[in-house]
Amino acid sequence: MKANTLKISMISLAFFAFAHSTFAQDGVVTIDQDSDISKLLEYKKDVKTADLYKIQLDFGSRSKAMALEQTFINTFSQWPTDVVYETPNYKVWVGNFSTRLEADIALLKIKKKFSKAMVFEPKKDN
Repeated sequence: MKANTLKISMISLAFFAFAHSTFAQDGVVTIDQDSDISKLLEYKKDVKTADLYKIQLDFGSRSKAMALEQTFINTFSQWPTDVVYETPNYKVWVGNFSTRLEADIALLKIKKKFSKAMVFEPKKDN
């Protein structure tokens, strides 16, 4: 009986040693890519798409939009403003935010004074 236990133990030990050397693999991964890809990625970093996100304060008549813009400028001078006409309303747009997160952070501050403010992505003219 002892011989069987010893034999099973030796077989188990040999199996685990073999399995460990079989499944534990070390390797090196190399990526072979065209050098133009790196150039394109660098170029893409330099090219910023303007006006990715803006905040719209409100919309209405031209006089209402102009007054709203002036109130905003008096309160928050750190962001640029635009009064934009889109039939049939004038809209007050704020900022040129490159990320949604950046726009949302600004929105939290702006909403304290301008409750109707919202983040949006302007349509691109192609």
